[in-house]
Amino acid sequence: MSVATDLRLNFDNSFVRDLPGMFLPWQAAPAPAPELVLLNESLAAELGLDLEALRSPAGVSVLAGNTAPDGAANVAQAYAGHQFGNYVPRLGDGRALLLGELVDTAGRRCDLHFKGSGRTPYARGADGRAALGPMLREYLIGEGMHALGIPTSRALAVVTTGQAVTRDTGSLPGAVLTRVAASHLRVGSFQYARAGADPVMLRALADYAIWRHYPEAAQAPNPYRALLSAVVGAQAALVARWMAVGFVHGVMNTDNVTISGETIDYGPCAFLDAFNPNAVFSSIDEMGRYAYRNQPPITLWNLTRFAESLLPLLDENNEAAVEIARGALDAFADEFEAQWLTLMYTKLGLPVPSGEPVLLNEFLALAAGTRADWTNSFRALAALLREDTAPLAATFDDPAPVLEWAARWRSELPDPVAAAAAMGRVNPVYIPRNHLVEAALAAADAGDLDPARALLEAITRPFDERPGMEAFASGAPDDFGPYRTFCGT
Repeated sequence: MSVATDLRLNFDNSFVRDLPGMFLPWQAAPAPAPELVLLNESLAAELGLDLEALRSPAGVSVLAGNTAPDGAANVAQAYAGHQFGNYVPRLGDGRALLLGELVDTAGRRCDLHFKGSGRTPYARGADGRAALGPMLREYLIGEGMHALGIPTSRALAVVTTGQAVTRDTGSLPGAVLTRVAASHLRVGSFQYARAGADPVMLRALADYAIWRHYPEAAQAPNPYRALLSAVVGAQAALVARWMAVGFVHGVMNTDNVTISGETIDYGPCAFLDAFNPNAVFSSIDEMGRYAYRNQPPITLWNLTRFAESLLPLLDENNEAAVEIARGALDAFADEFEAQWLTLMYTKLGLPVPSGEPVLLNEFLALAAGTRADWTNSFRALAALLREDTAPLAATFDDPAPVLEWAARWRSELPDPVAAAAAMGRVNPVYIPRNHLVEAALAAADAGDLDPARALLEAITRPFDERPGMEAFASGAPDDFGPYRTFCGT
């Protein structure tokens, strides 16, 4: 039942209105003693929401799922997905609910979505709850990614429920995350619609995705081919940005690949410390399927599953549809490479070369061979241009070969001083470093939120070096690791 509150949420629920069969109505499980832990004030302002109302008992009741505001959708979305390569025909929101859609102050439509709000018909035997730590992880890393300019879902709030959840590590504080995303349409959404053998549902979903994310595709001779190409381009750009900052998603199943090109679902994710192309942090990725270096080819694999779902819309003739899909997918490699090279050469203060990226490849080999801190290595190079060699010695196990490479690199820079300044604008000082995230989550479980707040202060201004915050720019201590992350379910 919807109950009016002081928190005015002007929902316009197009997903529910336009896509019957892609969801089930459901209500959040009650939270016995909800308390607001973190509230994203900047995001609330973008959404045009009243901070005082959000912090009020009525607002916290909404954010915990206890009160359904007027006009809320309250649905669990249906989708399928390949999980570590294995197809599951019915996944869906097992512990999540779409609360509704809002239009923010810039006119952008977005989903307001719960995570950890209790079991749904898609729960598949799980408890539907979430622990505080994983919800804070999603908040912290999402805000860090947003500050780095990487498309991402964002957390509006984390509320503890007053109810413990049981995991392998014991009894933990329960929590609900309120998440904001451009939408929750996934490759798995299209797999679900295609598997239903209902061409009306599949076409309706594709038309909805075009309307919501790629309206220009509607004017193309083949709108569904244009949709496929747009999603291929969006994902190529997204994963290139992940690679540039050293982000490892950890669970790139097709149900975690958005049509909008946003990063979503920060479960077993991490950032590179020492550069290792084969880095795997997920406890469940035993074969390294989603290792750092595998993220581009796995993205193409996932997009191929998206293209397969669209085949009936691409052309009535299956062979012709396959050729159309191949043409769109063939663009991924070049689009990714162009994005990646532009980002990496910008990080090095150089224009993209017209030929082979020799300097970049040499630097990557040096970084891997000397186990350089990925984030700090680029700041160290910029410092070298200012005649400061101390950061280089602190970042590379053996700086001698790097200095030899740097002589060639410097000779390619028209203006080293200007290059150093430009590098400072694109290479972060602060990221959500794994050891700092883990320390913040452990403290929060013990009732201390100060480490999480301090980390947020650093990572939401990632390019501004600030005195007194050196600990947030330091690499992991020697006794940290091997690092493993968990999905939290």
